[in-house]
Amino acid sequence: MNTVQPATIVGLAAMVACFISSCTNAASSKPPAAADSLSRGSYAYDAAFLQKQTGENIELISADGNGKVLLSAKYQGRVMTSTATGDSGTSFGWLNYSLLAAKEKRKQFNPVGGEERFWMGPEGGQYSIYFKQNDSFTIAHWQVPAFIDTMPYRMVHADKSSASFAANASLVNYSGTTFNLSVERTVRLLTKPALEEKLGQAIPPRLQWVAFETSNMISNTGNADWTKDKGLLSVWLLGMFTPGPSTTVIIPFRPIPNAQQYISSDYFGPVPPERLRITDSILFFTTDGHYRSKIGLSPLLAKPLAAAFDAAKNVLTLIIPAVSEKADYVSSKWELQKTPYKGD
Repeated sequence: MNTVQPATIVGLAAMVACFISSCTNAASSKPPAAADSLSRGSYAYDAAFLQKQTGENIELISADGNGKVLLSAKYQGRVMTSTATGDSGTSFGWLNYSLLAAKEKRKQFNPVGGEERFWMGPEGGQYSIYFKQNDSFTIAHWQVPAFIDTMPYRMVHADKSSASFAANASLVNYSGTTFNLSVERTVRLLTKPALEEKLGQAIPPRLQWVAFETSNMISNTGNADWTKDKGLLSVWLLGMFTPGPSTTVIIPFRPIPNAQQYISSDYFGPVPPERLRITDSILFFTTDGHYRSKIGLSPLLAKPLAAAFDAAKNVLTLIIPAVSEKADYVSSKWELQKTPYKGD
């Protein structure tokens, strides 16, 4: 989700990203131990590993102790991982262990992973915040801004059900416009009644689950208004989950005429047909971690739901964003754009 509003204060107060991962195997909750004594792939392993690397231990924990969400202020208040079945349960977030343990940060970009993180756009085009003015749109010139990559955020508040983070930043886009801004980010653990309301249905008693939502807002702290003709910023939320050979992303969309022309699947070249199947109202996308590709849906046909199912682990993940057919969505294609606010 990469939305923008043309206003002095730009935010996503109404946008909710809700991740629900469920599985039917029960697991007991045990106190975290040293990472080298735990099973890799478990929540306890990741919690111990991250505490060793960052010195942090920020957790949201459900009343029964089985649902856990692990956060990091060092990495912009991102959700690093979560579990539905306690410390020994499956860790749902993907982590780049070698990079997290590295002594030096990379200059261009540090893809450390994390189940849900605050990001910003546009990525490409005349209003890009990843390319300097007059640079070519090539990977050699692409640079991730530090405040969404390496800069730690302030932890404003934290308890067992929610945590809030904040930061201030300044950046210049491709067209030379300067942005001074503040970032406010809150992560909340959802209760069963709150989750059932968002899903519009009851959760079966035997289903084990964890769910959280994030609220992210950027505000203009400078003296000049932000205007479309000089470029606007967008809030963009990215999630990285552990891939698997039996994992498929399932995205329903509105069955409008010529729907496929509103689905972008050529960001990194065409997606092979064995990895992407599109019906009249559902998209199936292979996510085994062995091929880099990307797809995007126009707000004209997008629905407020995306899912992934890991058949091997029996894990269902749902993302429930706010979608507006009339809102502006920045385009992030690496080119000078004719319609910079008609993105995916």
